[in-house]
Amino acid sequence: MVGSYDRGLLREQAAAIGVILDEAALDRFEVVAGIMLEWNEKINLTAITDSKEIAVKHFADSLSIVPLLPDGEFSMIDVGTGAGYPGIPVAIARPDVNLTLLDSLNKRIVYLQELCRRLQIPANLVHGRAEVAAHNGELREGYDVATARAVANLPVLCEYCIPYVKLGGKFIAMKGPDVDEESKIIPKVAKLLGAEFREVQPIQLKLEEEAIERRLVVFDKISSTPEKYPRNTAKIKKEPLK
Repeated sequence: MVGSYDRGLLREQAAAIGVILDEAALDRFEVVAGIMLEWNEKINLTAITDSKEIAVKHFADSLSIVPLLPDGEFSMIDVGTGAGYPGIPVAIARPDVNLTLLDSLNKRIVYLQELCRRLQIPANLVHGRAEVAAHNGELREGYDVATARAVANLPVLCEYCIPYVKLGGKFIAMKGPDVDEESKIIPKVAKLLGAEFREVQPIQLKLEEEAIERRLVVFDKISSTPEKYPRNTAKIKKEPLK
């Protein structure tokens, strides 16, 4: 589907955050946008369908974590990936990633299988809930990077994601500006999970006259996560870490 996203806008916004995209990469984003819009008519993938919004709110936003990723080949799990963000854009910009996409809805996994096939991205696709899959021995503490672009509050997101990170790796939470208040309790929460809070990195994207504020919250994994974490969802919501 030609013209399904604003190519020039993506190139511009990606460059502003330090990610240079060549024509081949931009072509691959065209494939992503086209397949997403096609499948969106069958299953609920996204409310974002405008070509400029796709370029900025899905693609450039996902690419904002690229400057924080390790040099050389690395492994990454995208927890609660949804329509494949940020994992798929990261794989386009960094083809040396060993990518795992985790989602609780099987119909999204089916979509991602088709998308990865078309893009020839050899991702590992996992159908499961984050708090359950984190106790799987093959996934637990198996990744250089865990990331999530999710609406859960930061303590909850940390409990879901930090158990996937290996010693020496990092968790990058993609949050909005409201995270500044949440981050006050985060050093203590991170320590409970075997991590250390490093920084909150502000990112600003532009969509015409609108400034889109993003906060990338970075944690370093410094010791093994205690086996009891993550707890079940009911427990996490009833008694969030603090």
